[in-house]
Amino acid sequence: MWREIRDREAGKTRPNSFKNRVSSSRISNLQLSNYKDVVSPHRGSINSLQVDLTEGRYLLSGASDASASVFDIQHATDFEGAGEGALIAKHKSLINIDKQHQNGHKFAISSAIWYPIDTGLFVTGSYDHYIKVWDTNSTQMVINFKMPGKVYRTAMSPLATSHMLIAAGTEDVQVRLCDIASGAFAHTLSGHRVEWSTSSEWVLVTGGCDGAIRFWDIRRAGCFLVLDQSQSQLGRRPPVLARSAVSKVSTSKALSKGQNLPGKPRMPQKKSGGGNGIKHSPLGQVPAKGLKQRLHPGMLSSQDRATAHYGAVTGLKITEDGMYLLSAGSDSRIRLWDVESGRNTLVNFETARLQTSKPIQLATAQDSNLVFVPCMTSVKAFDVWSGKMYVTFRGHYEYVNCCWFSSQDQELYTGGNDRQILVWSPARLISNEDASPAEDRDNWSD
Repeated sequence: MWREIRDREAGKTRPNSFKNRVSSSRISNLQLSNYKDVVSPHRGSINSLQVDLTEGRYLLSGASDASASVFDIQHATDFEGAGEGALIAKHKSLINIDKQHQNGHKFAISSAIWYPIDTGLFVTGSYDHYIKVWDTNSTQMVINFKMPGKVYRTAMSPLATSHMLIAAGTEDVQVRLCDIASGAFAHTLSGHRVEWSTSSEWVLVTGGCDGAIRFWDIRRAGCFLVLDQSQSQLGRRPPVLARSAVSKVSTSKALSKGQNLPGKPRMPQKKSGGGNGIKHSPLGQVPAKGLKQRLHPGMLSSQDRATAHYGAVTGLKITEDGMYLLSAGSDSRIRLWDVESGRNTLVNFETARLQTSKPIQLATAQDSNLVFVPCMTSVKAFDVWSGKMYVTFRGHYEYVNCCWFSSQDQELYTGGNDRQILVWSPARLISNEDASPAEDRDNWSD
């Protein structure tokens, strides 16, 4: 570590490279934290965890006892001695909304998420058929949506600037888009697991009990892509920067040799009977006039009946760059998909037992090189590109339902049926660091 710091000070290592090395080193040393403890007030299994996307400071949890809690994971509420002068930072809930609350949920909370750009609001979805939006400052309900069945999952786009839509997967295997601004429903799609794209605010991914994963452009009717596990490709696409760098090098070499660069080649076009050229539309765009648009739920072609898993889709997670999708199914399979081509990358993830009767929440590490998957009573970290198991985290006494990775602190948070929220942190180099609590006042954004 000190050698890398000296190289950084001497200018031998680039800032981004140094940051990535330190982050990777901290992630590789993750272990059950012996200096940080989240005190769970829940009396039921933990179903959902999320750290806010704006400050990376507040952890939101939802549990099957119909309670939702908020924790400050940056500043402890109390300290407890652990022997030999060591202190354990206790993080107790700052807010706890349960059945006793005037507008609290009556049944289990299946999903709890932060409003993407503001910690002043958070959203909960419950088995009592309601989705509720809460004001963090006043702990009062702002708006609620009555759904036709149990709510399994809620999600909001982290990129949205043109809409305030909550995508909700429900018991009737339909995904409904709830508009916070108007308090009305916008669309109804197919599926029960939902995940917004991290590269477009208009693209939504849904997973269904039929094993199908569909991509939707919410501005248009019908899905534009259905993933098929039999359609595959080998290898990982090179990053855009790497491809552009290679093209620049080849161009500079050609110029240095005095060669004439050829003009931009035209893609061959297939001719129709009338002699008109037909262009292939890119992913997510409306097909050219005259082409058949794949609509759902028509199920008119074999492509529309394609499946991504031999069983229900239990988990979805899109990488930070939006180029790949990770999916888990009740067939105990984990698959990596290329979003641009819609093909299975054939990464062979090592065998892992997954829950089949309950959805699971996946998490990815910084730069999306590792994926954390709840596997029964443990959480396993897999290398995204090779599928090899990196490490296994064992600490829960019962099944693990959810996990969340905080890229700011390189910490992993897991919740399970044992009603505990466990913190997995890198090993500390300095034991007396942050030995005393800092003076801090909670000031939720308005």
